[in-house]
Formats: sequence, C-alpha cells, structure tokens
Amino acid sequence: MKKLVFNYLFLILAIHYNMQGQDYINSEESNPVKMGWMQGFPPSQDKVVSAINGSFFKFPALRYSVCHMREFMPTTEVKSATANRYTFKVRLDNAIDKVTFLPTNSSKPMTWQESLAKNYTDGMLILHKGRIVYEKYFGELKPDGLHAAMSVSKTFTGTLGGLLVAEGVLDENKTGADYVPELKGSAFGDATIRQILDMTTALKYSEDYSNPKAEIWAFSAAGNPFPKPKSYTGPNNYYDYLKTVQKEGTHGELFGYKTVNTDVMGWIVSKVTGKSIPELLSERIWKPLGTHFDGYFQIDGAGIAFAGGGFSANMRDMAMFGEMVRNKGKFNKKQILPVSLIEDIMRGGSPEAFSKSVYASLKHWSYRNMWWHTHNEHGAFAARGVHGQTIYIDPAAEMVIVRFASHPEAKNSKIDPTSLPAYHAVAKYLISK
Repeated sequence: MKKLVFNYLFLILAIHYNMQGQDYINSEESNPVKMGWMQGFPPSQDKVVSAINGSFFKFPALRYSVCHMREFMPTTEVKSATANRYTFKVRLDNAIDKVTFLPTNSSKPMTWQESLAKNYTDGMLILHKGRIVYEKYFGELKPDGLHAAMSVSKTFTGTLGGLLVAEGVLDENKTGADYVPELKGSAFGDATIRQILDMTTALKYSEDYSNPKAEIWAFSAAGNPFPKPKSYTGPNNYYDYLKTVQKEGTHGELFGYKTVNTDVMGWIVSKVTGKSIPELLSERIWKPLGTHFDGYFQIDGAGIAFAGGGFSANMRDMAMFGEMVRNKGKFNKKQILPVSLIEDIMRGGSPEAFSKSVYASLKHWSYRNMWWHTHNEHGAFAARGVHGQTIYIDPAAEMVIVRFASHPEAKNSKIDPTSLPAYHAVAKYLISK
C-alpha cells in the first residue's frame, strides 16, 4: 500500500515525522533561491525537484515546493475578486524586530527577528487595528506569490461548515448519514455535524506515519491523483475512502485531530450546496473579501479537492480572512460571515475533550469549527498547519498574524516553543503602544 503513494503529499509528511531529532542546515543555508532549485533551462539534474520521486516535499527542496505546489500536483482554482478589491493601509513598525520573549522551556531570551529564521519563515505579516505593521518575505515567497497553507485549509472548510450551521442549512445535531447517505455504514454515519466540526468523532483511523499499516496510507492511496498499479483494488478517491472509515469508541468524548474529519465535512458541505469546496469558498468568502489572487486546492483523480490540507493562497489575501474574522465577520464594507458564527468560534470548544487528546503541551486549549483556541489571557485563537503555517488572531491586541513557513519538521510541537510566546510578546507590545 505504501508504494501506491510514493508521489503524494502524505508520504513526504511521513518522512518528516520519522526524521525527528536530525540536524538540518539553517534557514540561510537552505534558502531555495541560493540553493538554485529548478533554475536554468533546463535545471541541472541535481537541482530538479519532482512529485514522481517525492523530492518535491523533502527538505530542503520543500522550501521551494511550498511556493509552487500547482507545478507538482493537479489543482483547481479558488477564484478571487474581480471588483472591489481591498487594499490594506501600511504603517510599518521596525521596532517589532527587537521585541524579545522567552521561548518555552528556555532561559535564554530571543528576539522576534531571530525567531523568524529559527522557524524557517517564508513570509510574515502582522496587522494591528487593520493596518499592516510588519511584512517580510524570504526565499522563494514574493508579495504576489502563493504558499501552501497545509492544515490551515481545515479552518476554511470548518468555517464553511459552521456557516451552513449558522444559516440553518445544516443541523449540527443531525448525523453525517442524514446528509450523505453513502456514509451510513461508516463511522461518520452516526457522528453529528458538531462532532465532525470539532473532531470529537471516534474513528478507527491512525495518522501515525511511522506505521506502514496505519489507515493514513489507505486514505493517501485513494487520493493519489496519479495512475495506480493494475493490482490496486482500494478506493479510488477521497469520498470512496471515507465510506470505509470504521468507528472505534464513542463519539463526542475526546478530541482527535484527524484529517478525514475535514474531508468528510467537505463532502457534506458540497452535498447540501451542490458546490465544491473551492467554488463555495470563492463565492462566500474569497470574492467578498476583495482578494487579489486566485487560490487553489490540490485535487484527487476524481477532481475532489483535498479539503484537509490542499489549499495554497497569497499572504495578504490570507490576512484579509483573518481580519474579517477578528472583526466578527465584517470586512470590505460588508458582513461576510454571521456574527453568531464568529462568536461561536471565539468561545472555543470543549477544554475537557481537548485535555484527553495527545496535545499535552497545549494546556487549556480547545478546538471548535476546525479552529484552535488557546484560551490565554487575550482569548487568542488560530488556524494551524504543519511546517509552520498559521493565521493567529489576538482579539485583545486587535492583532492578526499570518505566517508561511517551511520548517524541516512537520510537527508544530517543534515550532511552537519559539512561535507562540513570540506572538504573545508582540501582542503585548502592540497593546502598549
């Protein structure tokens, strides 16, 4: 089964999860421009990165690929606005680079500027009261470029699901099978919409990339957009795989962060609206925001968008989304999302269910509508993705941070110690101004 996904994203994630503790060349040394990936006509063989052999998502080539995902995988567009495009006001504050903080479990202070290199940052943007106060690009990312959002994609799908609940199109107490009859024999058949949105489903599904028998490999094989061997008899797309997921335990008891929850929510949303996730995202959020650049989703062989991790977007456009949420759904002179939905997101989910999960380092956090909530003193909440992607919203500081990154290791636990304290330090600095 593992050989079937040699050219798909999850195989490379597996590589990263199994390379923990290794020493990597630093941010400056791994700069994709300096390394010369895909430069020349043609590039030299040792500078070619490819989806076929998996090199496109293996560090340090990863630092190039995250800005060029549509060149490696089939994709479908998320159309941007063609009129009423929004433009941020800019008032840069160079003093932010000198803000200091204490990394988690460390006695040595670090500056904000030092943290960017430490976390292999590709792009960083900070909004304060709706103005850009900090904006920097590194390596392959340019102001008009797009970057892979990884699991920040989940937040967009969850927000669309929450929107349909707020509008009464979905009843959060009804089950997956109520809306998608094909799910009747699966674990999602009797899981409620709320349980799916908050990932408190009980699934016999492992995303342990070190285990070749983990269910993640079957999901990946189903979503592999490239030709499969003649011997392959498994599901041929994401939806076909979702029908096979079995239940293990009782729904609603504990938080379990599993990508298939997002992809099944994507199916439910599409089923009730008659539109794909990229289409609906464009119509209900991306165009109304006044975005400047078309985003795109990776798709499987059946054209189904990878709702759980396949989105790529422009950094300023992502900041528009974050600012709209901070302003309780209002942006670009229109109410894009209901206030009730944003307030529900801002309250967070069940800390008790979260505390039973494997995320012991994120004390007192919760998860709601596929948003992570810190429950810290500022009520900060975030969208998060592997290798360092985030949209971090601090209501008390009137601050939104968007970061794109290409850290060698996928796990946020490797990045959080020098990111979360840094975000909070900048928030306190902005409040003091």
